[in-house]
This record gives sequence, C-alpha cells and structure tokens, in this order.
Amino acid sequence: VQLQASGGGLVQAGGSLRLSCKASGRTNSNNAMGWFHQAPGKEREFAAAISWNGIYTNYAESLKGRFTISRDYAKNTVYLQMDSLKPEDTAVYYCAVSRFSVGGTSVRDYTVWGHGTLVTVSS
Repeated sequence: VQLQASGGGLVQAGGSLRLSCKASGRTNSNNAMGWFHQAPGKEREFAAAISWNGIYTNYAESLKGRFTISRDYAKNTVYLQMDSLKPEDTAVYYCAVSRFSVGGTSVRDYTVWGHGTLVTVSS
C-alpha cells in the first residue's frame, strides 16, 4: 500500500483546509486510518482516526470540534477537514494505515505512512 497526502498549504488563522490521503496498491478497507501531525522540533502526535467501516472516529482532545475525519471507499481516500485553524496547528500532517480495524492513538498502532503535507497557519 502507498499513501499520498495532499491539500496542505498556507492559511490565515481562523481559516480552513481539507487534507486528502489517497491509498493505492494492495489496499485493505478492513483497516482503520489515521492522521498525525508533527510540528518543528516535536514528536509526531495523534490527530484523528476513523474505523474500518467509517462509523467510529476519535480525535486528539485539542482538535475536537474543529477537525473532522472521513473516508471515501470508492476513492480509497481519507480526508481531514480542518476548520478554525490556529497557528499552533502548523505542522506536517501524515496519514497512516492502522494495524487494527479501529484506529489507535499511538504511532506504533500504524504500519504504513504517507510522506506528509505541510500546513502553515499564520496569525
């Protein structure tokens, strides 16, 4: 499986972006998918995850109410809608395939990673 993340860019505080993560190759829709972010000089942190069937989602506490994860099985794509962006959301955002059917919050729960897309939020 290969993951290609896109949709990052420069946005003003309060603005929105939608990230996309397209899976190709030997995809398996029985796995949960997740998004992580990594700010400069910091470790990669959990942002959001969606279960294999799209029913269950979970978010980092600081992102609840502002970010929404979804998936389109026909397009093999997972999305992260980011609203009310803040300067502290600035980071490289990575999508990943979970080992499990329900997404975890640890990087160790994920096996395949995309290259990341940069999100910069200006104040």
